[in-house]
Amino acid sequence: MNTISKLGLIVVCSALALPAMAATDFSGTYHSDAPKSSWSNGKFPKNFSLTITVQFKDNKIVYHSENEHSSAANLNYTAPLDGSVVPMVGNARFNQISVKKIASNELEILEMKDGDVLVASYWAFDRNGKGFVRRGIGKDADGKSHEYEEFYVKQ
Repeated sequence: MNTISKLGLIVVCSALALPAMAATDFSGTYHSDAPKSSWSNGKFPKNFSLTITVQFKDNKIVYHSENEHSSAANLNYTAPLDGSVVPMVGNARFNQISVKKIASNELEILEMKDGDVLVASYWAFDRNGKGFVRRGIGKDADGKSHEYEEFYVKQ
């Protein structure tokens, strides 16, 4: 095979692999990797333990999280992936959520109280679906904002 034929074969195989990568289902249960994670205000809990379960179905996300140390921090919601603002019930801190798929493996998630964005996070799933990182800005109860970077591993 000459060089041009080999190059053509590589281009065709790469093009065929792209749709398969875009179709990765990132549904599953993920657990925090606290040693890799941090908050810019320096108050990242040493015993941080958060489990997040997500299911992607019918262009929606079904989200459930369990914080081992604070049940008040648990969240449950179902939201479309188009950025629509929908109600979040049963949570004292947030009453609205917006989830927008911004790339095949990336999400923008806005957690709000009466239209005020309290947390803006950006999730990037590994292309192989084995984990994700979420980065963002969150507003504390005192109104001060800080950035964070949290890593999660698929269980």
